[in-house]
Amino acid sequence: MACATASSRVLAAVFLLSGAVCPGGAAAQTAAAGGPRNVVLILSDDHRYDFMSFMKGAPPFLRTPALDRMAKEGVHVRNAFVTTSLCSPSRASILTGKYAHRHGIVDNSTPIPPGTAFFPAQLQRAGYRTAYVGKWHMGHEDDEPRPGFDHWVSFRGQGVYSDPQLNINGERRQLEGYTTDLLTDQALEWLERQQSGAASTRPFFLVLGHKAVHAEFEPAPRHRGRYAGAPIPYPETMADTEENYRGKPAWVREQRYSWHGVEHMYHGAMEFDQFYRAYCETLLALDDSVGRVLDHLDRTGLSRSTLVIYMSDNGFLLGEHGLIDKRNAYEESIRVPMIAWAPGYLEAGTSIDQLVRNIDIAPTLLDLAGAGPPEDMDGRSVLAALRGEDVSWEGELLYEYYWEYAFPHTPTTLALRGDRYKFIYYPGVWDRQELYDLAADPQERHNLAADPAHAARVKAMRERLWDRLEKGGGMTVPLRRGDFQANERKR
Repeated sequence: MACATASSRVLAAVFLLSGAVCPGGAAAQTAAAGGPRNVVLILSDDHRYDFMSFMKGAPPFLRTPALDRMAKEGVHVRNAFVTTSLCSPSRASILTGKYAHRHGIVDNSTPIPPGTAFFPAQLQRAGYRTAYVGKWHMGHEDDEPRPGFDHWVSFRGQGVYSDPQLNINGERRQLEGYTTDLLTDQALEWLERQQSGAASTRPFFLVLGHKAVHAEFEPAPRHRGRYAGAPIPYPETMADTEENYRGKPAWVREQRYSWHGVEHMYHGAMEFDQFYRAYCETLLALDDSVGRVLDHLDRTGLSRSTLVIYMSDNGFLLGEHGLIDKRNAYEESIRVPMIAWAPGYLEAGTSIDQLVRNIDIAPTLLDLAGAGPPEDMDGRSVLAALRGEDVSWEGELLYEYYWEYAFPHTPTTLALRGDRYKFIYYPGVWDRQELYDLAADPQERHNLAADPAHAARVKAMRERLWDRLEKGGGMTVPLRRGDFQANERKR
C-alpha cells in the first residue's frame, strides 16, 4: 500500500498506524498522525456494566479508582453488549468478529472448529507483535499456544484464583501467588521486552485476559474482608413477590430455587450476602491490574502511542429477578463495561451512547491498524464513534444463547435489543415470550408481549429476529452432548 494523505482525520490516523503500512518509522508516523499504533485489550470475566464506582447505581461502598481513571481520561461506552453472555462463545466472538452461530463455539466445552481464524493473525501479517496472557477457555481444557500469537501465557479451563499452573509458550510452570497479580506481572514483563532492540520498531497487540471476577469468587488476601458488613443494595426485582413475577416466564421463577437462583445458589453451597461481597472484593485486584497497566504505559511513554480497551466477556446478575449468573437476555447479563483510553487521541472524559457489541472489537482494531476486516465478519468498526464522530448504526442487537447440558435450567434464548424495546423468545419451550420498553421500564419488570397494544410490535420484532438468523445462517440450533451437570461439580 503506498503512503498517501487521507482526507479525514480518522483515515489519516488509521492510515499511518502500523509500521508495516509505510516505510520510514512507525513511531514518527504515529506521532505525526496523533494516533496510537499499539493496543492493549484487557478482558475481564463476569464483570457487570454498572459495578464501577463512577457509575450511577454502583454499590455505594465499591471503589474502582483505576477504572474511574480510565473513564475520566478516556471514552466510556455506555451501551456495550455481548451477543452471547457466556465465557467461551463471547471470547470467540471478540476474537473472530462473528456471532456464536457462525464461529461455532456455542458453549464452554465446544472444541474450536478447524479453520477458525482469530483476528490477531491479521495483525501479525500487518507487522504487529502479538501476545495473549491469561484465560483462553476455548476448547475447554486446552491451554496450548494458538495461531495468531507470538507470545503465549494461559491455563486450562476456568483456572484457579491462586497458585496457577501456566502454559508459557508451550512449557507448563507452577507459580505461587494470586492469579490476577501473576497474569499482570506476565503482561508487564512482555511489554518491557517490546521496548528494546528490533522489537521497539514494530507495533504490538496484547490481550490480558483475566479469570476474575468469575464465580466462585476469591478475593486477593489483601482485599479479603474489605467490604465485610457493608450494606447490600438488594435490587427491587429480587423479592419473591407476585408483582415481580407477574408476566415473567415460568422458568425464571423456577430458577430462583436452582443452581443459579438466590434461594438455592450452587445448590445451597453459598449465601447471597457473602456471595455479593466476595464479588465486590474480587473486583478490587482486577482494578489494581488495570491501574498497573496504565501506570506502566505512562512511566515508559507508551501511553502516547497505545490504545487500551477494557471490557468484560459478559455481564452478571446479582439478584435481579431472583437470579445470579448470566446466560439469559436480561440487561445485567448482556451489558458489559467498556472503556477506551488513548491520551491525545481519544477525547478525555467523554462517553458515547452508540450500541457497541463484542463482535465489533475485531473490526475496530483492524481498522486502527490499517488492516481492513474480512468481509465475513459480522461486526463493524466503531473507531469513528470512539473519536466522537456521528456515525450510523444498525439499531438492534441480536442475542443468542444455546441450552447447555451442564446447566439445563436456562433455555435456549434468542433476543433483539434496540434503543427502546427488547424482544426475547425461547424456542422449544412452552413458555412466555417477552417484550420490554427499556425507556419506561429499565428494570424489565413489565412484560408487554401479551398486551394487545403491542401485538404488532411483537410480531414485527419476531419476524426481524428470524430474518436476521436466517440471513446469517443461524437457523440451526446446535446441540452438544454433556458429561456432567452443575450439581455434580460439588460431589
